[in-house]
Amino acid sequence: MRGYPRGVRLVLYTGKGGVGKTTTAAATAACAAERGVRTLVVSSDVAHSLGDVFDTELSSVPVTLAPKLDAIELDARVEINRHYGAIREYLVELFRYQGIDDVVADELALLPGAEEVTALLAVEEFAQSAAYDLVVVDCAPTGSTLRLVALPEMLSGVLRFLPSLARLASAVVSPWAQAVFSVPLPKSPVFRDLQKLVDERAVQLRRRLAASDTTVRIVATPERMVIEEARRAYMELSLFELRCDAVVMNRLLPASAGEEEFFQDWCTLQAQRHRELEELFAPVWVVDAPLQRDEVVGLDAVSAHGREIFAEVEPHAVLSEAPRLRFTKTKAGHRVHLPLPGASPEDLEVTVVEGELIVRAGSRRRSIRLPPRIARLALEFARVDAGSLVVGFREPA
Repeated sequence: MRGYPRGVRLVLYTGKGGVGKTTTAAATAACAAERGVRTLVVSSDVAHSLGDVFDTELSSVPVTLAPKLDAIELDARVEINRHYGAIREYLVELFRYQGIDDVVADELALLPGAEEVTALLAVEEFAQSAAYDLVVVDCAPTGSTLRLVALPEMLSGVLRFLPSLARLASAVVSPWAQAVFSVPLPKSPVFRDLQKLVDERAVQLRRRLAASDTTVRIVATPERMVIEEARRAYMELSLFELRCDAVVMNRLLPASAGEEEFFQDWCTLQAQRHRELEELFAPVWVVDAPLQRDEVVGLDAVSAHGREIFAEVEPHAVLSEAPRLRFTKTKAGHRVHLPLPGASPEDLEVTVVEGELIVRAGSRRRSIRLPPRIARLALEFARVDAGSLVVGFREPA
């Protein structure tokens, strides 16, 4: 079996809605705990179903399900109040001043992206604690997960100067405005929370997601639309340099099913889709998860499912390594190599602005700070080569 990684391991499961990512995340955690790894499985999906899978009522604090196995369903409202409650309280006060009903104001104060950020903050705290060796996260479906992993970089980039500007504006304008208007103005705790969110937590989250012991696993089924979404997700995860160490092909019929005439064509198609998945994601490891005879509900069933999935590999290991962002020097100049598996040139837009390489792939946008020796050079070309975006730089004319 593949080895056990050092340090606290963080595994995030995602996939198209309905492919079985919650069951797979639960099975991973249960299997790891059986093998002696102190494990926490976390549901960050707003529509929690982790408790349903274990057939146990879960809460916003860890619940022990078995030796070395805890589970938790994060409460976004609790986490938001805990991490930047002053910002939210100010927004509620502002909405109330405008005549908005208290209940509606309370809902509006849930900032876009706040649930995703606070979920990551809570996961990071568990990952930093000495209580667990492995933290498995059942994320929301693919689109929300991609927003989640992109948010730390957006916060550290877009909001880099906001706290200082806001504090300066408040110092100049607030005394005059408060004397003239009754509009509630932000006080120092608001700026304190904002400063901490941008300067400390966003940087901390980005480091955690980029760490060698953090990986994403995509759950798929042998269906064309599901595999296509998994391919897009893999490309966009690569854009933000998140390691994808495995794809779980879920709900596979057993080989014996092919002996029945009714299932022969389906088994042939399943084998074809499996080969396609291996080719699309190479060198990422493809793990097979069998279709069970009944619903996987309850700790015993979940544990048995985990033992089948991870019969040949350790659930908590880094199952494969994929290429990462790198910079090279050639006789002609410098090159930036950014792995973007499955990307087509028509989907990409590449520009350089003030020392940052900006790459847009589909609906996602990433800014990469260039090393000083490359930032002063002129952009020469950008092309897709063997699953990577290669950007060339040369001395300016």
